[in-house]
Amino acid sequence: MTGSFTLAYVPGVTPGKWARVWEERLPETPLTLVQVTAAEAGEKVRSGEADAALLRLPGDREDLHAIPLYTETSVVVFPKDHEFAAADELSVEDLAEHVLWQPLDDTLGWDAQPGQAPVERPETTLDAIQIVAAGVGMVVVPQSLARLHHRKDLKFVPLSDAPQSRVALSFPIRDENPELIEHMIGIVRGRTVNSTRGPAPEPEKKKQAPKQQQRRGPAPQQKKQPAKRVKPRRGR
Repeated sequence: MTGSFTLAYVPGVTPGKWARVWEERLPETPLTLVQVTAAEAGEKVRSGEADAALLRLPGDREDLHAIPLYTETSVVVFPKDHEFAAADELSVEDLAEHVLWQPLDDTLGWDAQPGQAPVERPETTLDAIQIVAAGVGMVVVPQSLARLHHRKDLKFVPLSDAPQSRVALSFPIRDENPELIEHMIGIVRGRTVNSTRGPAPEPEKKKQAPKQQQRRGPAPQQKKQPAKRVKPRRGR
């Protein structure tokens, strides 16, 4: 199969393992990986700049399909010398008296904003983490983003009752290249090469049936010769 495929992905998502499988299965179809911000992921797909995107839900899904792949643990990030430093896990109630930043690219989908409302909303998750590192407030993010922006002066622990972010493969509802999309769906879902939606395996050569030996009819029966009479010998 020829052509090409562009896959956009948001920070924290690691598409490398899927890219390797793509190269093994479709070596003649180049795969281009493009990192985009959470805010622009949906538009990149709608505009055709990317054939599909690995993004977080909930988010911009206008005119897009989204196939959820996995759910990330939500963690709260705070300075290493904070009073929560000894905690292994926290709850939303524990944050009630603390300023909690909510960046504009947040995709956690809070029903109600926890903690104390900040004066303003940072532009990005990275901006929020830098503010926290300065000793002001905390931020709740998917665990992969906390790892991506890890700093020695910060710590993060799971937030038990926080909403969680789902990573999904998103592509246009009116897809112009459905065959390649089906290949990508099969790869990110872990289907084998022999799957009905994965690349079709090469047809096996039919084994030729061994030539049947011609059946031989029963051997013709020989006519029995009558026994010769033995003349009795006369005594001398």
